[in-house]
Amino acid sequence: MRTDDAKGTWGTIPELVRDAAARHGGREAVVDGRTRITYTELGERVERAAAACVASGVEPGDRVAIWAPNTLDWIVSALGAVSAGAVLVPLNTRFKGTEAADVLARSRARLLFVTGTFLGTSYVASLRRAQQAGAELPHLETVVVLADSAPDAPGYRTWKEFLAGGDQITGEEVRARSAGIAPADPSDIIFTSGTTGRPKGAVITHAQTLRGYAIWSDLAGLREGDRYLIVNPFFHTFGYKAGIIACLTRGATMVPQPVFNVDTVLANIAAERISVLPGPPTLHQSLLDHPARDTHDLSALRLVVTGAAVVPLRLVERLRGELGVGTVLTAYGLSEASGIVTMCRRGDPAELIAATSGRAIPGTEVRVESPGPGEPGEVLVRGFNVMREYFEDPDATAEAVTEEGWLHTGDVGVLDDQGYLRITDRIKDMFIVGGFNAYPAEIEQLLGLHPAVADVAVVGMPDGRLGEVGKAYVVRRPGSVVTADDLIAWARREMANYKVPRQIAFVGELPRNASGKVVKGELRDA
Repeated sequence: MRTDDAKGTWGTIPELVRDAAARHGGREAVVDGRTRITYTELGERVERAAAACVASGVEPGDRVAIWAPNTLDWIVSALGAVSAGAVLVPLNTRFKGTEAADVLARSRARLLFVTGTFLGTSYVASLRRAQQAGAELPHLETVVVLADSAPDAPGYRTWKEFLAGGDQITGEEVRARSAGIAPADPSDIIFTSGTTGRPKGAVITHAQTLRGYAIWSDLAGLREGDRYLIVNPFFHTFGYKAGIIACLTRGATMVPQPVFNVDTVLANIAAERISVLPGPPTLHQSLLDHPARDTHDLSALRLVVTGAAVVPLRLVERLRGELGVGTVLTAYGLSEASGIVTMCRRGDPAELIAATSGRAIPGTEVRVESPGPGEPGEVLVRGFNVMREYFEDPDATAEAVTEEGWLHTGDVGVLDDQGYLRITDRIKDMFIVGGFNAYPAEIEQLLGLHPAVADVAVVGMPDGRLGEVGKAYVVRRPGSVVTADDLIAWARREMANYKVPRQIAFVGELPRNASGKVVKGELRDA
């Protein structure tokens, strides 16, 4: 099913930033706590960050990573790096040091922006521990701590020191560097995980990003003057591109929220007159069910975009009826397709919005490889949104994208005669924990490092609060007396929280088919 074409009007992200500053100069661009800056000020800050990147030795095409929560500094440092010609590599804030070091090493990141302490964890200390344990980062030349001081980070630079280092770089030099970027150049590498559990980096270009999120903004109805609470993490396409990039295209105000907390969401919506709130269904369900909801003025809220394999019809009806949200839409995407594949349209009935993820966005095709019409099969995507490649992994790229340009998504779905897609299952066994994609093969690989684990398989199971959580079926090594609590506690130290299995079941052996593959259907049924 193909839709009509559509395009954005900017060639590169730095062009978009400069244009937004010119068009929306005095309008509020970002509200971060007590800090409020206009689009003019945002443009100036991004240019200064770009100058500092140039001064630090960043060359066009170099990878620059960022490991930090949603803040103004994330926006400025990321856009500054991209404006200096760098390719952005966002790191998941749930990562432990070893996980972050792996992506830094594989991307050969030259510069890293890292938060100081977040949620009681020193990311600097976590990274140092990983290096002391053997992680080698020979290409990482500069680490910038996004804080005014960094007493626990000798050898690293503070954000203030880093910016000061760019003072000798002129605005003309920065603009010349930005002008040298082509629309077909990579803008970012979003690392995800495949069925092998080995992280793969989806390479997305400036043109793909801008075109995709000009379309997203059109279909969602994002407007100049909208006030957008960005709870979706910036390290995820939904937060960075459907958030920051989309706001820049329209002149909307960004209100980043570092951690999902329903009380903070309610307070922000009321205090900042938030009109746009995308996020997973769990976010909106928590909002609707909060006992203090009626004590907050939520009347400015007019646009919600959500997405998941299942979005309850009741949720759509309650958002419209109880909160008076004029537009509620569902969508589907994956990193390998620029984060956007299908989307419902304004005016679609609630039943269609809840039951499907919409239809193909303009300029793309979606089909399902199934035995017959209306039957489930693997979802395939073709169009401008399909990644250029997996970073330095031609074999994985060839496996994922056919010679005709069709991307194998690994998701199972059904396409109706109007082109609306319903996702029914995941070939790759991925499950979604509170909005975070969890990949069983990666979790199994990590659990397999425990000395007491001989064999392990992980499946997703329903959870009332998070949607899904992991359950691990473990075969102990002979003589081991490791308990479920022991393994869960170990996992919390070794992997991001959303990956940690909530239940452990010990079994004598895992069910396998004739070819030796674990039959996960039996484990799910159990």
